[in-house]
Order: sequence, then structure tokens, then C-alpha cells
Amino acid sequence: MKKHLKYLTTSLAMSTALGSMALAEDIKIGMVVTLSGPPAALGQQIVDGFQLALDEKDGMLGGQKIELIVEDDELKPDVALLKATSLVERDEVDFVVGTVFSNMLQAIFKPVVQSETFLVSPNAGPSTFAGRNCNPYFFVTSYQNNQNAEISGMIANEEGFESVFTMVPNYQAGRDNIKGFKQTFKGTVTDEVFTPLGHQDFSAELARISTSDADAVFTFMPGGMGVRLVNQFANAGLSENTKFMSVFTTDETTLPGQKDAAVGFLAAGSWAPDLANDANTAFVSAFEAKYGYVPGSYAMQAYDAASLIDSAVAKTGGDLSDKDAVRAALKEADFTSLRGDFSFNNNHYPVQDFHMLNVIKREDGNYQTSFVRTIAEDYPDSFHQDCKM
Repeated sequence: MKKHLKYLTTSLAMSTALGSMALAEDIKIGMVVTLSGPPAALGQQIVDGFQLALDEKDGMLGGQKIELIVEDDELKPDVALLKATSLVERDEVDFVVGTVFSNMLQAIFKPVVQSETFLVSPNAGPSTFAGRNCNPYFFVTSYQNNQNAEISGMIANEEGFESVFTMVPNYQAGRDNIKGFKQTFKGTVTDEVFTPLGHQDFSAELARISTSDADAVFTFMPGGMGVRLVNQFANAGLSENTKFMSVFTTDETTLPGQKDAAVGFLAAGSWAPDLANDANTAFVSAFEAKYGYVPGSYAMQAYDAASLIDSAVAKTGGDLSDKDAVRAALKEADFTSLRGDFSFNNNHYPVQDFHMLNVIKREDGNYQTSFVRTIAEDYPDSFHQDCKM
């Protein structure tokens, strides 16, 4: 009997030790972002924002050592699918963080969530997964695509614009933005133009704007498209008579290439580098010191994604085997967001404040978006009521 009890005690001790060793293993996070071509600046901001949060916590989240695996989707859906599938099946990551573009998110969504791996989007927020197709393994730390455009419609109303020319690239995020703007804008949309993704020569579109008699242009042209559009818009002399308002067209990823051509242009967003709160002030200062450039919303949202995962890992004590417990911890969003108030709706998209922004040139010669006024507080997306999870 004594021999048996000794064996049992030893076995229990070994089991406890093995359990502790399992918890002590590095948590793996796979990141899928665009790091090729002109949009690479967007993906790099996400990598840098997430990495800054890791560095500030000595490479740990929730007290657990993190192994971060970064993959470039090359802005190709088939590549994004291959990379995400490999992260889930070969690397057996605990979380996937991605993507920049909505069509890339649509490519990786199914293999990630079907494997019961948590997918955290630091940017893409398509309507596709906000309503009937919401999923318990999907969380968003940015916005729902339509939201910023809906705020832009409100800004257009407040600024007294009666007619607006709209232009977006022809993919999911572009279509979401057109729909969002039209949902809240009370005036006349003079035209709806859909360009190819990656469009370079806007001369034909600018000619249509010049003869449209519109008070303003509303556009969503991220990355290199935004740089080309703004510079061509200014060179065509349209800035003199037509107001320019946008989302993710004049931001910290595009302003280095737009410079004075974008100063005074209007934007909508949940954040700006000069948003006044202690956490944000510290973040911007640390980011610029480390990387030497002005962070944009992509970096902020990635930093918040890391903070979200940090809070969930801490609440579960590093044990990610209980998916329901991890989900509940993520849903609590128990972290300090750089944008201020932040919570998740029933569809795991954020409820947050949105603001009117404009482009300024700083005293140090750099350019950034700047807070003007708050347009909507605790603003939910328009699809959450259709989510039944």
C-alpha cells in the first residue's frame, strides 16, 4: 500500500510538472499582412505597432513568452490562404493576427476559424463577417468598414456639402465605404466611381470631378493609390473649388508622399496621433523614437490587438486550451485602448467614438492627421443586430 501511494504521489507530481511545462511553452502568434509593393507601408505599421507592444512587455503577453511569426500575403488571396493555412496546420499558432485588406481577410477567414484558432483583425473590418456570418473565433480591433464612411457622411452634412462625388476601388472595403457614406449623407451623390484595386492614373476620374459641380469628393484610396490620387488632384487644381474628404487616403502611411498637397484635407476616424490621453501620448512618443516615423491607425490598432491578447492570456493564466474561457476573456476587452473608450459589440466588432480629422504639417516638418472634433460617441456598426452567435 505504501509503495502504491508513493507511486501515485510521484505520478501526480509528474503530471503537475508536465502541466506546468505545457503552460510554460511559448504562445505562438501568426501574423498575415501585406509587406510587398506600395501597400507594404500599411503592413509594416501593423508589424511595428504589434512589436512595440511586445517589446514593452519584454517579449511577453499575459506573462507568457510570445513567438511571433510574420507572413507576407503579397496582396494575393491565394498566397494569403496558403500562408494562413500553414500557420494553423504546420506552426499550430494560438492566434492569427491579420489582415490589412478585406479581400485578404476573406481569403484566410474560413481555414482559420474552422480550425478553432482565434483570428484578430488589426485593420480589415468587412461587413461580410459583421452580421449573419459573424463567428465566435473572430475579433476586430479596428472598425467595421462602413463606420468611418458613415461618419464621413455626417461630417459632410455638418460642413454643409450638398453634393458629393464618390470614388473607391472595386473590392469589398470600397463597396462598404460607398454604402456607408450614402447611408448617412443627406445631400446628392453626383457620381459613384469604382476603380481597379491598385489604380494609378486618375486623369479620367479627375476630369469627371471637374465637370460634376460637386461641393466635395469622398474617397477611400489606401496606400499608393491615395498618394497618386491626392497629388494628381492637387496638380489638376481641383483643391481650389472642391473639398476633399476621405477615409484612409490621407493618413500617416500616405502623407510622407503627399505632403503639402494634402494639408487641410478632411478625414474621419476613431484616432489621431494627437488624440489627448496619457496612453496615446506615451505610445506615439515611444513609436516615433523607436521607428523614426509617425504612427498611423494601422500601428495603433495593432498595438491594441497585442494589448487585447495580453489581457486574454493573463485572464486565462496562459492556459489557452479552454476556448470558451479565451473567448470570454477576449470579449471583456479588459485593456486600455489608445483611442480611449473601447468595447466589443455582440459581433466582436468595436463600439467606439469617431472624430473629424484634418491634415496638418507639424513644426518638425512631418505631416499627420489631427483631431478636430468628436462626431459620434459609442458608435456601433450597422450589422451587429444580424449576428446571432
